[in-house]
Formats: sequence, C-alpha cells, structure tokens
Amino acid sequence: MFGTDRRVVVLALARMADAVANSFLIIVLPLYIGSGELVVPLEGATVAGYPLTLELLIGFALSLFGFLNSSFQPLTGRVSDRTGRRKVFILFGLAVLSVTAVAYAFVDTYEALVVVRAIQGLGGAFVIPTTIALVNDLARSDAQRGGNFGVFNTFRLLGFGFGPIVAGLVVRGGPYRPGDLFLSGFDAAFGVAVFGALVSFTLVLVLIDEPDITTADTGDDLSVSVRGDEREQLLDPVFVLGLGTFFMAVTIALYATLQEPINARLGQGPLWFGVQFAAVVIANVVLQVPIGRAADRLGRKPFLVGGLVLLAPAVLAQGLVTSPWTMLVARLFHGVSVAMVFAPGLAAAGDLAEEGKSGTTLSVLTMAFGFGTAVGPLASGVLFGYGFVVPFAFGAVLAVAALVLVATQVEETLDGARFSTFVPGED
Repeated sequence: MFGTDRRVVVLALARMADAVANSFLIIVLPLYIGSGELVVPLEGATVAGYPLTLELLIGFALSLFGFLNSSFQPLTGRVSDRTGRRKVFILFGLAVLSVTAVAYAFVDTYEALVVVRAIQGLGGAFVIPTTIALVNDLARSDAQRGGNFGVFNTFRLLGFGFGPIVAGLVVRGGPYRPGDLFLSGFDAAFGVAVFGALVSFTLVLVLIDEPDITTADTGDDLSVSVRGDEREQLLDPVFVLGLGTFFMAVTIALYATLQEPINARLGQGPLWFGVQFAAVVIANVVLQVPIGRAADRLGRKPFLVGGLVLLAPAVLAQGLVTSPWTMLVARLFHGVSVAMVFAPGLAAAGDLAEEGKSGTTLSVLTMAFGFGTAVGPLASGVLFGYGFVVPFAFGAVLAVAALVLVATQVEETLDGARFSTFVPGED
C-alpha cells in the first residue's frame, strides 16, 4: 500500500483502531458526566473563590489524559531507546487502554472517573512515542521517512475523525438488549472503545516483527535540549520543532470548546459545526501521504515554512468569518496547513535523531502535540470572555511565532533535497 513497508501499514491500522477508541471518549465522557448517571459532588463548589462549574469539571477530565500522557512520553520514549524494545511498550499501553475503557462502565462518581482517566493517560504514554519511534525505525532510508509518517498519520486521523461520529450514533441508539443483557448507550460506547483497543493490540501482537534496534545509553536526564550550536542556530532544532508542534496543536484544539458561540454567530446548527470540525481532519487525511512523499523528494523545510505561512491567516479567519461556508473554507485551509507541517516535522525530527535515540527525540514532538491539544480548549475557554475573535487571534500569533522560529532555527535535514534553504550572501 503506497509502496510502504507492510509493518508501517499494520501500525497505521492499529493506531487507527486505537484512535477510534480514544476519540469515542472525547464525545462520550462529557455526555456521561452531564447525564445524571454519575454523581458529581464537586459541582457548585468553589476553589480559591472560583466556582467549579460542570463545564470546568468536564474540561478537566478531558485535559487530564493529555497532560499526563504528554508528561510521561519522554520517559517511555527514553526507556524504549535504552532497551531497544518498542513492541512490548505498545502492547502494555494498549492493554491499559482496554482495561480502563471497561472500568468507565463501572464508575459511579466523578472522582472515580478522574482516577480512571488518569490511568488511561499513563497507558497512552506507553503507546504514542514508541509507535512513532517504531515507524521511524522502519524507514529504510531518510528518503522514506516522510512517506512513512504520511501513511501513519492518514490512518490515525481517519480513526480520530470518524470515531466521534460513530460514538454519537452509539450513545443515541441506546439502550440495547442483546439477549438477557441490558446495555445503556454509554455502556455500549465504552464497549466499542474496548473493542478498538483490543483490535489494535491484536494487530501489533500478531503482525509486527520488531526490527533490530541499536540501543542507546541515553542516561537518566529527561530534560529537553534547548540551546543549539551557536555557530549556526541559537536554539536546538528538535526543541524548535517541538515548540512549533505545540503552537500548531493549540490552534487545532481552540475550536472544539466554542461550539455554541460559533453556531450562534454563524446562524447554523450542530451538523454544520460537525462538518467544519471534521474539515481539518479530512484535509489531513487527503494530503498526509502526498505531502510526506513530496517532503522525501523536495526536502522538509519548504513544507514546514509554507504550512506555517498558511496557518496564521487560516486560524485568524475563523474569528472573522460570518457565514457557515466561509468558516468551512477557513477550516479546510487550516487542515492544509497542518498537513504541510505534521508529517514533514516528524520526518525532520527523525532525520535529526541519533542512532538508537528516535524514541527520545520524537517524544519531544508527540509530547508537544499532546500538551497543545490539552492547553487549546482551556485557552479558548478563558480567552473567549474577551471577545469572539480573541482565541483565534491568539492562535494566529502562535502560528507567526512558530514560523519565525522554524524559518530561522531549523535547517534542511534531508541530504540531497531538491530545494535547499537559501542563505543571503551565498551563491
């Protein structure tokens, strides 16, 4: 498929099944917390004078996964480098995700749900950086790395994009009565999440043969290198790619929190919002593979810079448009810009990774993306109080900052790229 290593395709399919399971919960958990089936004693309480609204409690439960997941990714990526093992970490993480999906059906208080969500976040920390590192390890040369990540991201985003749609249908279709059993819509949705994680576990267990990986003595220092070679760059290029990924992820996550005000502003219903939300994912699904392949021929930096140039106006436009169609166009351009940055960014970090350290290096980007998707909803919720356009203007400022950093601090990483970086004063 796409001329890609079979194992990369299997990993992509496994990640798609896992993404369906995780994206199910993005839709199901807010509904579950607000359904009345769960005891939420903290609602209405205050902390330091700030009221704990139901919306805030829902946001905390959703963001907890991202914060814990991202915080532990450097550790799991580093340990997988030191042991030279990826598969065992992926399988362990998927097993944790399966068990926690089952546990949701048995919790009856908000506090218990938060504990399950925290454990689930730790399980995700074992899956994400090691899977990305294994995709990188399976690239037979630098000229295949962008294509590998393009295929992987395409299937992952398919799962992430369609999971919420199926989740809504499953919850709405309940209750279910298979035989003598009674399953609420929520129980059925948690069951589908378990099934997705188990499918992913089976695909990795049966069809993935781990390649020989050079182990690395990465030490115990989990800090991220910030300073670069001052003769060429002030900042470490992997750190800059991580920072750019964080800023990009924040812009992606700004939108979901603002469903009601966006619908009111544009005079549209939830169907339009769903289409607009999915537009970013759809654009990525269509473009990840061709952009990844092109980045293997033409170089990483032209796509990184071009995508970030497009990102700022695409995000800002979402705060200025006044019709559903123009919002859809802005969201599609947002998706194109993300596609131009995502796979080439991962490929560039893979190019820069020392032998045996791809888990450690790539975890910087996966950690940054996770933190960005956790911070984005909180940022838009706070900034919306200052005006509708403010969250999107904030995202545009972050995009410009990412552009400046990448353009000045990241050099082309692909040897023999057709388009090299132009340096003033050089022929």
